[in-house]
Amino acid sequence: MEPKESSSGAGHKVDASQTTYILLETGKTSAGKTLPELLPGARFVFPTAKRRRSSAFGRKKLTQWFNIARLPDPSYRKETQLQGLAESAVEIRELLRQEIEVAGVPPANVILGGISQGCAMSLSVLLTLEYPLGGYVGMCGYLPFQQDIENAINKEDTSDDGEDEDNPFATSDDESLPTNPALRAVNFERDLLCIDAPQDAPSDQNQTASSTPIFLGHGDADEKKPFQLGEAAARTMRAAGYNTVEWRLYPGLGHWYKIPDEIDDIVEFIRGHVGWEMTTP
Repeated sequence: MEPKESSSGAGHKVDASQTTYILLETGKTSAGKTLPELLPGARFVFPTAKRRRSSAFGRKKLTQWFNIARLPDPSYRKETQLQGLAESAVEIRELLRQEIEVAGVPPANVILGGISQGCAMSLSVLLTLEYPLGGYVGMCGYLPFQQDIENAINKEDTSDDGEDEDNPFATSDDESLPTNPALRAVNFERDLLCIDAPQDAPSDQNQTASSTPIFLGHGDADEKKPFQLGEAAARTMRAAGYNTVEWRLYPGLGHWYKIPDEIDDIVEFIRGHVGWEMTTP
């Protein structure tokens, strides 16, 4: 499952309905194979974002998962992203629920991912999940509120020893922060996106997606989303307890995916870390 985005990094606009075709038809390995050819039993689901006003493009309505004020710097006026992030997270989580609970697809047989803003959106959703997926694939993207998430992971419980006992808003021992970084990350992200925790869910790392293997690829010449943003996302996901985070940087690549190098790397990631069998390349 790969949320799609409305523009490419090749200097021209691409309609959202065309992104599926571009990825599946031109995203070929060094052996000339596409992902559908290598995974004939897989079903590719490409949800489309709603049209929203974009602060980065003079308040024009664009197909996007959330608003953003400045493309190369997601931290600038980052609060503009919150409404769309929260709304889109509900939609994507519902799609996952339908695949898993209604269609009966095991979570281990689901790969979530995206390109550019689709990567940012799906990576945010991954942090909210109470179960691991088979894998995650992100290209030329970033992690919204990355520094805030990292700060929440690294923050220590600073509750005072009895000094605030008369303060009704003081943090009690029962409300102290979890020590597990995966739980800290999921709690922060759910709070950020206004997502309720599952009822009666045990408070342990098994109720996160942290065992999901992650692939993140980026071009070092990306002018729309500088590669440092992707690198920071990989660092934060590792800090959040995701032990398998594969980071690939591609020389000379702009805001798109590298053919065939990145497709080869994704295929090897799916084969080696997700464990899916593929046809002979």
